[in-house]
Amino acid sequence: MKEKIRIGCGAGFSGDRIEPAVILAAQGELDYLVLECLAERTIALAQKRKQLDPGKGYDPLLERRIAALLPHLVKNNTRLISNMGAANPLAAADKIIAIAKQQGIAIKVAVVTGDDVLAFITGEEIAIETGKPLHNSGVILSANAYLGADAILAALKTNADIVITGRVADPSLIVAPLVHEFGWSLDDAHLMGRVTVIGHLMECAGQITGGYFADPIKKPVEGMENLGYPYVDVYANGDATISKVAGTGGTINLATAKEQLLYEVTNPYEYFTPDVIADFSTVILKQEEKDKVYISGGSGKQKPATLKVSVGYKAAFVGEGEISYAGSHALERAKLAGEIIEKRLQDQFAELRIDYIGCTSVHPSTFGNSTPYEVRLRVAAKAQTAEDAAIIGEEVEALYTNGPAGGGGVRKYINEVVGIVSTLIDRQQIKHVVTIKET
Repeated sequence: MKEKIRIGCGAGFSGDRIEPAVILAAQGELDYLVLECLAERTIALAQKRKQLDPGKGYDPLLERRIAALLPHLVKNNTRLISNMGAANPLAAADKIIAIAKQQGIAIKVAVVTGDDVLAFITGEEIAIETGKPLHNSGVILSANAYLGADAILAALKTNADIVITGRVADPSLIVAPLVHEFGWSLDDAHLMGRVTVIGHLMECAGQITGGYFADPIKKPVEGMENLGYPYVDVYANGDATISKVAGTGGTINLATAKEQLLYEVTNPYEYFTPDVIADFSTVILKQEEKDKVYISGGSGKQKPATLKVSVGYKAAFVGEGEISYAGSHALERAKLAGEIIEKRLQDQFAELRIDYIGCTSVHPSTFGNSTPYEVRLRVAAKAQTAEDAAIIGEEVEALYTNGPAGGGGVRKYINEVVGIVSTLIDRQQIKHVVTIKET
């Protein structure tokens, strides 16, 4: 058994940069590279793409990522684990095999499926966010359960070079290879809690190296144009150190680690994942040296009997229109334009939003700041059809000649909105499947 396992995280969301992952694969001396590319809306939108084309539905950047990473992964004997499969892991694996053949590389890909539970959803399940049945939200598009480390572990046992999944819990991408390498028991709740802490710290890639942390006044971070992504050395007792490749930008310190530790955690005493109910309250962080933080502590309780399911549904169409006003009395003219739109449309749209970008679009008050010299009016509303949503942009565009004076730079949009709610499902209903694809 190895004394330590090194895992790098080369992506924190679907649209993340590719370059930091390549640097990790080439220079990080990794045992594993993890790419975490899914969010709730991401997989629902992927399901829509799959409905339009059965060969799609995987991560839009999969081909570019794999083409760039594959030579380094093979050269350095680094295994890849990623949820880039999104709504179509099998098609994702086929694409990876095709890229490997083009590059003359022999690989084995293990595909984890079973997270798509749409067939089990009746619509009568209760949405966690609303307390009402799912069917009250709208037409259901997708339902994906959060699988855990056990599903990934089954794939790793095949000795595949690459493991591709759909929806799995983010920390599980890190937990699974550690359990595999160290021979840990998934039933050891204390240990699973500790390594879930590590997975949670790593899952968002550039966030822990200063990306989401940075503020040029209060929390300056150097070299952000070349932000390095993290790798973690995990030891057999569950302790770990997080660092990054030398020469890359960003910073790893106690502040970045603490912010990420609490990121999206509503209850640090009971953080639910498919693997464990983790307790973050006893975590100890120590700055060992520059850009290197030591992690110990943490615990957990027995894993929950249910799994969270992310449910996508057809929410509405949103129509938007924007127009700019500049110069003297820019804000007053923008407000007049907003009043005109409100009077014309308030009876047609129940939820009409008017923002003055550059003034009150984020905060509803200027907080005593001086009057802006330029303002961009944004109008948006929900509609049941694309045709109704188009009215918003048309009305904003009409302000060109119908006043007030000096409006310019109109843009208008229509977007179909996918809403997201969550529910729970008995984990015994879920059966993951591992499929092997080889060059």
